[in-house]
Amino acid sequence: MKLVVLAGIPGSGSTTVLTKSLEQLDFVHVNYGDVMLEIAKAKNLVEDRDSLRKLSPELQKEVQREAAQTIRAKSEQSNIIVDTHCTINTPSGFLPGLPKWVLEQLMPNMFVLLEADGDEILKRRISDTTRARDSENLKDINLHQEMNRAASMAYAVLTGATVKIIENHDNKLDESVEEMVKTLKL
Repeated sequence: MKLVVLAGIPGSGSTTVLTKSLEQLDFVHVNYGDVMLEIAKAKNLVEDRDSLRKLSPELQKEVQREAAQTIRAKSEQSNIIVDTHCTINTPSGFLPGLPKWVLEQLMPNMFVLLEADGDEILKRRISDTTRARDSENLKDINLHQEMNRAASMAYAVLTGATVKIIENHDNKLDESVEEMVKTLKL
């Protein structure tokens, strides 16, 4: 069975490409944050997702580690694609979305990064009124994608996984989905 990590910055279209791709793939979609929330709720640590980041760093690490163990166990039975963040842009700098203690438990086979041109992402964010996203300029968007690339290669060094970058340009969704399906069927 395969365990694949999918990441893309907000506005890259990773959720859209994943949803369409899963129509043609034998993979179970797992959202890392949802698994963390289930574990934290079961332990009566939180009531909602926003409370996760308010836990002490020690508790967050414990929940992250348990989520990775849970996902890895699921990958023994099914092909899993984990939807998560490669890096998280915070006011004090970028954080790894998959720290070492998570990678050691998860041990994915592949990382897939969904990317688009910075101006495409900026336009998508502006036109998406359903989300309350932080405002970033084109330079910030491009930097975030560069950080995702760097982090994914570091993750690959630690796990032996491959890294695949799939571009998701405006009006080319079918091509992005086709590339995702082809990549995951290998």
